[in-house]
Amino acid sequence: MEAEEIRKCPGKHNIILENREILNVGGVKEVSGFNDENVLLITDLGELTISGEKLHISKFSQETGELLVDGIITSLNYSENKKAEGGFLKKLFR
Repeated sequence: MEAEEIRKCPGKHNIILENREILNVGGVKEVSGFNDENVLLITDLGELTISGEKLHISKFSQETGELLVDGIITSLNYSENKKAEGGFLKKLFR
């Protein structure tokens, strides 16, 4: 499938943030990396970086695309899907 087709017909993508402590994300295709300060996701609408403190992935279902993160969430940042050059650590610390 071409990238343009994916953007035109994305799957269901949603984000529910409760008290900046519990984040429920739908439409997740892949978890590309995580630690206690960052979670990097590939979603139907691009790459999503979740930043915070004491982050923990409580639940992830690749079949349904549902992800649950708990901790202290300080930011959510979208970017275009790109192949990581240099791997996860380079991407994490740019």
